[in-house]
Amino acid sequence: MKKILFTTVLSVFAFIFTNAQTQEEKNSALKLINAFSSISNLYVDGTSNVKIVEDAIKGMLTELDPHSSYTNAEETRKMNEPLEANFDGIGIQFNMLTDTLYVVQVISGGPSEKVGLVAGDRIIMVDDSLIAGVKMNNTDVIKMIRGEKGTEVRVKVKRGSLPDLLEFKIIRDRIPVFSLDAAYMADKKTGYIRLSRFAASTVEEFEKAFLDLKKKGMQNLILDLQGNGGGYLNTAFVLSDEFLDRDKLIVYTEGHRQPRSDANATGRGVFENGKLIILVDEYSASASEIVSGAVQDWDRGVIVGRRTFGKGLVQRPIVLPDSSMIRLTTARYYTPSGRNIQKPYETGNPEAYSHELAGRYNSGELMHADSIHFPDSLKYSTLVSKRTVYGGGGIMPDVFIPLDSTRSTDYHSKLVRYNIISRVIMNYMDRRRTELGKKYPNIHTYREKFTITEDLLQELQAMAKEEKIEFNEEQYNRSKELISLQLKALIANDLFEEGDYFQIINDKNDSYQEALKIINDDDRYHKILAGNH
Repeated sequence: MKKILFTTVLSVFAFIFTNAQTQEEKNSALKLINAFSSISNLYVDGTSNVKIVEDAIKGMLTELDPHSSYTNAEETRKMNEPLEANFDGIGIQFNMLTDTLYVVQVISGGPSEKVGLVAGDRIIMVDDSLIAGVKMNNTDVIKMIRGEKGTEVRVKVKRGSLPDLLEFKIIRDRIPVFSLDAAYMADKKTGYIRLSRFAASTVEEFEKAFLDLKKKGMQNLILDLQGNGGGYLNTAFVLSDEFLDRDKLIVYTEGHRQPRSDANATGRGVFENGKLIILVDEYSASASEIVSGAVQDWDRGVIVGRRTFGKGLVQRPIVLPDSSMIRLTTARYYTPSGRNIQKPYETGNPEAYSHELAGRYNSGELMHADSIHFPDSLKYSTLVSKRTVYGGGGIMPDVFIPLDSTRSTDYHSKLVRYNIISRVIMNYMDRRRTELGKKYPNIHTYREKFTITEDLLQELQAMAKEEKIEFNEEQYNRSKELISLQLKALIANDLFEEGDYFQIINDKNDSYQEALKIINDDDRYHKILAGNH
């Protein structure tokens, strides 16, 4: 296979030279061929032609945009698993940029999410091995973080501008590919569906959950795309089609060498009428932005939350003869009103791009809507009500919900990162599972009557002390409500169905609570869509 790659690249060099249309292009092609030949034949030490070629490909792609990338055959197979199959691991999607492992997405329900890893974290060490700055490839990293279910791995993470590394203890588990986290009736008329990714089975899962909720009396829908980093582009088209009338434009793509291509609704959607609210946040990206952008532009539903990530670049997978793959950005995608929602980036500077979310936090944008300033050149109008919407960096929600950082403390963060909360629940359920099952026969009874006791909180503090996490009374009191809520939600997740975690946690989710108020207030809902709120 290495010989195939080498031969193929030589053929490509020759093709570039043969098809060059200007003298400048011919000179550049000849320059590339000569450089490769000189290194291969004259370098002082022995070289691997295959490595030279792979490094050259990576170097070229790095200078283009933050999302064009190269993976070898093994990396390609492993990177596709989160969308296509089950596997054992820690539950993250990642990319290696400038010799650093960046967490692209944390798989919902997986071990990494349970201990608090988030998108944008940089993994510096795995167990006692340094992986940052040592030119490890994706395959080597995968071998270190993957492992059998039940085994433990410790990682040290650099997060944003924090000066110290954060340590996490993660218990590997079976990583599911299901994209539907939860589906339940939020009230007598309103259904709630949460999707964590856009995978091969997403639409099938959505339609099944939707029809189940419809049988229970659902008339309105809250679709939760908070933290949904995207996935398959075609899945986003089909999901958008569920909400839009026939022939309405969902999204179009266009690039310098790619003609405009439109995706239109077919009129076969399961929910083309009825009140719709979509929840988003700063981690909602790509496919999530296609769906929320189409719904917003057609004034089909209300977008609630915070400005989305801003990924409006389309990658085309190009499989090479040795089964390695280039994911090359070939076009930008545009919402129906013409908005390109890709946030700005500097070519060749992935570090700055990865820190953009931290910049939003530091600027106050995540807490105050008026901290966001769009130039007039980025103003667009929705297609029915002619409301003003903005391009140039994510989907700005119709109703802004600030990030609540008042309950977050360093003490709480350590409880999560060291897996204390999950371990306490595991011990508690071993002792009380049968008793709890008899006392709380369903999630509704549990939600109304179960409370976290001081004994359980004391047990948590004791386990934290064993892990040498210093008790801080002021921080504990500030985070106590949040800690108790997470404990209650995790018990529900274990005692009932997996999605019941969200029935508990959403009781304190500000975006969810605001969505419920809006969807049950006809006047306010329609005023927002008319641009009069």
